[in-house]
Amino acid sequence: MSAVPGVIETAAAVSSGRRTAVAEVEAALARIAEGDGRFGAFLEVTGDLALEEARAVDARVAAGERLPLAGVAVAMKDNMWVAGRRTTCASRILEGFQPPGDSTVAARLRRAGAVFVGRANMDEFAMGSSTENSASHVTRNPWDVSRVPGGSSGGSAAAVAAGFVAGAFGSDTGGSIRQPAACCGVVGFKPTYGRVSRYGLVAFASSLDQIGPLTRSVGDAARLYRVVAGFDPLDSTTVDRETGDPEGALGRGVAGMRIGFLEEAEGEGLDPEVAANLEAARRIFRDAGAEVTRVSVPRTTVAIAIYYVVASAEASSNLARFDGVRYGPRASDADLRALYVESRTRGFGPEVKRRILLGTFALASGYYEAYYGRAMRVRHLLSDDFDRAFARTDAIVCPSIPAPAFRVGEKTDDPLTMYLSDVFTVPASLAGLPAISVPSGLTASGLPLGIQVLGPRFGEETVFAAARALEAAADFPDAIPAVAG
Repeated sequence: MSAVPGVIETAAAVSSGRRTAVAEVEAALARIAEGDGRFGAFLEVTGDLALEEARAVDARVAAGERLPLAGVAVAMKDNMWVAGRRTTCASRILEGFQPPGDSTVAARLRRAGAVFVGRANMDEFAMGSSTENSASHVTRNPWDVSRVPGGSSGGSAAAVAAGFVAGAFGSDTGGSIRQPAACCGVVGFKPTYGRVSRYGLVAFASSLDQIGPLTRSVGDAARLYRVVAGFDPLDSTTVDRETGDPEGALGRGVAGMRIGFLEEAEGEGLDPEVAANLEAARRIFRDAGAEVTRVSVPRTTVAIAIYYVVASAEASSNLARFDGVRYGPRASDADLRALYVESRTRGFGPEVKRRILLGTFALASGYYEAYYGRAMRVRHLLSDDFDRAFARTDAIVCPSIPAPAFRVGEKTDDPLTMYLSDVFTVPASLAGLPAISVPSGLTASGLPLGIQVLGPRFGEETVFAAARALEAAADFPDAIPAVAG
């Protein structure tokens, strides 16, 4: 099966009148109806609303509006507000919750002509690396249904990989866009922290959360990023700074660019096929004219430990608001304390409870400085390490994942092993850096691999230029995967 039209191609066809938004959305809905029973990428498909919105887009095009995303069908991770749809974070505790309006990202996509076809499945409250923690169902990898799609934005990644939609959005706290992108053979981009508004994103860890696109090409990711990026008065963490020209950067190439391969990512434990794929990326950049070197960021080796203290502590604080009083189903106990306990016990899944307990302990009186305070200080030192590295190099390259997508159920009983799936993505999140995962090859058994490109803060243009050069030379098929398993 050949690839479905991408974001840029679809928008051009609808804008020129060669296709209609209604036709594009109908085609997307038909693909979902035909194939998603096997993968479970969606929690809900909102076909009637999508077609109503598509008709409105066609009317705007006919009136002469220039829409950069005209008629593009988009899937939204279930932790982002979209008017008229529910937002549950794939959790029982938010069952039936309907937000008061659009998130800023959804509003900007809507203004640009995108159409929302459904809510993508996810790990509950974005806590997981496999999309096995959803309260609804497990999502499966379109390349091999016996394997996970990664997480926590696994539904978004699977929806793009299966060809259901041209683009999807996820949230990335410690790798939840880039890791599933690599597992599913798609592009996943996490912007600099503060580039994209988090208004209307249900918070997991507020100092880390960032929204970004998943697509089939680097160019499509740049288009979606350009539409949603920018200052938002509704989110005090957004930066009032020009986003530049990410699409224009795609043609720059990497001739003369200093590209450093991360030393700490090439140690013991790296899957042999991932290591070989990384070596192939080194040759690609060298052949394209880049100055390829090795670069060290020493504290990346402790990034996972830092992350699970910081993220769990912030999750404990953020999720305290979900107590059965205002949101979702509540226990019937008349006693207030029992209401809280029973509602949270029934509403949260095991992984969310585990992280709330870890975070509550880390913030407890007598332990705050020993855990959260110390982790934040080391996080600052990690950021300093990256600053020194970027004084010597323009971009840093490492694998996106330490091994190909694992089998469903393989790591559910071993959370520490599961957490290590994010070992290469967590450092950029802690330092607030832009990073992208680019499909870069297949294993001998036909599973996708990804290479990650990191840039300095606000270095999105450099990241997109390097990613496009890698994409252009990497041996990765453009077709929808032939499903195995």
